[in-house]
Amino acid sequence: MAGFKYAFHLILVLLTCEILRYCEAARARGPLSGLASPAPSPSQADGTTWAVLVAGSNEYYNYRHQADVCHAYQILKKGGLKEENIVVFMYDDIAYNEYNPRKGVIINSPHGEDVYAGVPKDYTGTNVTQNNLFAAILGNKSMVEGGSGKVVDSGPNDRIFIFYTDHGGSGILGMIDGFLYAKDLIDVLKLKHSTGTYKEMVIYVEACESGSIFQGLLPDDMNIYVQTASNATEDSWATYCPGDLDHPPPKEYSTCLGDLFSVSWMEDSETRGPEDETLEQQYLKVSKRTSNDSHVTEYGAKEMHNEAVSLYQGHNPAPKTSQLSELNSPMAATYQREADILSMWALYKNSPNDSDKTKILKRIEETTAQRRHLDDSISMIGNVLFNSVNPNSIRNRAREPGSAVVDDWDCLKSMVRIYETHCGPLTQYGMKHEVFADMCNNGVSGLDMENTCMTVCS
Repeated sequence: MAGFKYAFHLILVLLTCEILRYCEAARARGPLSGLASPAPSPSQADGTTWAVLVAGSNEYYNYRHQADVCHAYQILKKGGLKEENIVVFMYDDIAYNEYNPRKGVIINSPHGEDVYAGVPKDYTGTNVTQNNLFAAILGNKSMVEGGSGKVVDSGPNDRIFIFYTDHGGSGILGMIDGFLYAKDLIDVLKLKHSTGTYKEMVIYVEACESGSIFQGLLPDDMNIYVQTASNATEDSWATYCPGDLDHPPPKEYSTCLGDLFSVSWMEDSETRGPEDETLEQQYLKVSKRTSNDSHVTEYGAKEMHNEAVSLYQGHNPAPKTSQLSELNSPMAATYQREADILSMWALYKNSPNDSDKTKILKRIEETTAQRRHLDDSISMIGNVLFNSVNPNSIRNRAREPGSAVVDDWDCLKSMVRIYETHCGPLTQYGMKHEVFADMCNNGVSGLDMENTCMTVCS
C-alpha cells in the first residue's frame, strides 16, 4: 500500500511539472493574433514608474494642450502612479480664464468630466521652461529655477513616461520661454542614459512635424521608445472643435478641447481592461483613429513596443465603456495652426456684448496681419538668399531618408535668432517654415542672412 501511495505522488509531481512546462511554453508563444502578448506587469522589484507631463503653450486658444496634460495626469494617477512621481508642466491660465465657461473646470472631450481637479502645480507660468524640463528629466534639483522643485529622481530599475503636447515645427517644439530644439532634447536623453538612472523610457509627443524631433537623432540602443503624432513632415491636428459635425464641444465652449493623437491614446487607455494591451497595440489603434490626417510614427527602441502599456501608464482598475466603433474609426480634426483663429471666431460669435466683440475682432486682425508679415517676409528672405546671394543653392533640397532635418543645429538656432531680431517673433504659426533649415543645409552664412533680414524687414 505504501508503494502505491509513493507511485501515485510521483505521478502527480511529474504531471504538475508537465502542466507548468506547457503553460510557460504557451506564454512564450503569445496569442494567436500575431501580436505579442503584454510583458508582465511590474512588481515591487521592478522599481518605480515616473512621469513627466508637459503642455508647452498658454492662452485660452490653446486650451487643448493643458486639457491633454490634465487628462493624462488623471489616467496615470488612477493607474496607481503616485503624485510624488508625476512632474507636471503647464502654464495654468485656462481653468480660471475669463473665456472659460466653467470656472475651475477643464474638460478634454465633449462629455468629459473635469480633469483639472487635483492636478499638481509643479511648474506653472514662467517656470514652464526648457531648463526646468531638462532638470526634471535628469533628476537634477540644483538646476531647477522656481516651481516645486520636483524632479525624476529615478534609479536603474525605474521606468519613465514622458508626454509632451504643444505646437511644433521642423526640428523644434514650443515652450513658454522659446523654442526647444531637437538636438538639445536628444542630448539630455543621452545624458540621462549615460547616468544609468532608468531601465526603460517611453515618450509620446503631440506636435506638428513631431517626428523631426527624433528622426536621425535618437539612437535605438538607449531603451527609449517613442510615438509621435506625425512623421517628420506632417502636421498634427486638434479635435473636438467648434463646428465639428460629429463631436462638437458643448455650445458654451469656443475652443478645441483636445488634440487628435493625445485624446486617441488616452481614450484607448481609459478603456483598457484587466487583460492589458501592448504599446504596439495602442500604436495601431491610435494610428487607425488618426489615419485621415497624419501618420503616427515610432522611433528609438521599437522592440519595446511588445511591452504592456501598464508598465508606463499604470493599471486601469475600472475601464470606461465606449463605442468600440468610435475608438476604431478616424476622427474629425482641425489644422493645428488654424485652431486659434477658429477659437477666436467662435468667441466673437458667442460674445454677448459689443465691447467683447470689438476686442476679439482686433485680436483676430492683429493675428492675421502678423501671419501675413511672417509669410511674406520669410518668402522674400528666402527668394533673396537662394536666388541672388546664393544662386547655386537648392531650396527644399531633398535629404537622405531618415536623416535629421539639419546637420548644423547651431546654425539653425542662429538663423531663427537673426530673423527674430530684425523681423519680429516667429511665433507658433511661423514654426511651420522650413526655410531656416534649408539655409543651413545650403551653407548660407549668418552675415548674408542678417543683411537680407535688415533689408526686407526694415
